[in-house]
Amino acid sequence: MLKRRLIPKLQIRMLPFGNNRRPVLVTTRQFGKHIEIGNPVSQARIYEAQAADELIILDLDASNDQRKTMVEVVRRTAEVIFMPITVGGGVRTVEDFAILLSSGADKVSINTAAIETPGLINEASAALGAQCVVLSIDYRRDNTDRYRVWIKGGRIETDLDPVEWAMEGERRGAGEILLTSIDRDGTRSGLDLELTRQVAESVTIPVITSGGCGLASHFVEGYQRGGADAVSAGTYFCFKDENTMQVRSHIKNAGIPIRLHR
Repeated sequence: MLKRRLIPKLQIRMLPFGNNRRPVLVTTRQFGKHIEIGNPVSQARIYEAQAADELIILDLDASNDQRKTMVEVVRRTAEVIFMPITVGGGVRTVEDFAILLSSGADKVSINTAAIETPGLINEASAALGAQCVVLSIDYRRDNTDRYRVWIKGGRIETDLDPVEWAMEGERRGAGEILLTSIDRDGTRSGLDLELTRQVAESVTIPVITSGGCGLASHFVEGYQRGGADAVSAGTYFCFKDENTMQVRSHIKNAGIPIRLHR
């Protein structure tokens, strides 16, 4: 039986430090206000020690700032951990994919560029393989209660329906879907099980859901009720007195197939 995955998320921003700027691990609430946590590479080593299945690194401002992803952070992280790494933020070309993959990433996540240039999904999948192309979908409900996809770090709304966009992404060659609920991000109120289930039932590729985990039971619900292949969380593991090994035990006790040790 296919085992479910538990994936910590490192969200990074370039923040002022003296006369320079440095990458800082942060948590966010609904893609807005952030709280500084510390050094992303140090936190990655902690997750490695706690036997996380994979790691997601997201450069939150790269697309909006029109700059490249923090390659050096990816390289330094890959040097000290041995689990698969997905990297996203600021990716615009197949060359950007190749640079990140050669710097230690195993998969690359695209959001804004995928919507602005949908053919990038096809090109990257054909050139590098679907297994390394992750379609990231940030979404929220609009004032008519419809789900809509957002880009540029949650700053710009599109007319795209996340379920339909996930289906198109699969047709174009994406190998995985990463869903993030902007409305639930950092709220610890639970995952958006409704949208997760809709996407999971509409595609055949793995679905990672994120945004809203505040209890160990929320992870369990993501698998059981949402139908997700993996659950990712950032805020939860930074503020809860539970690590990935403890959460993994809750998931296993619920009867969900998951790896207990590396």
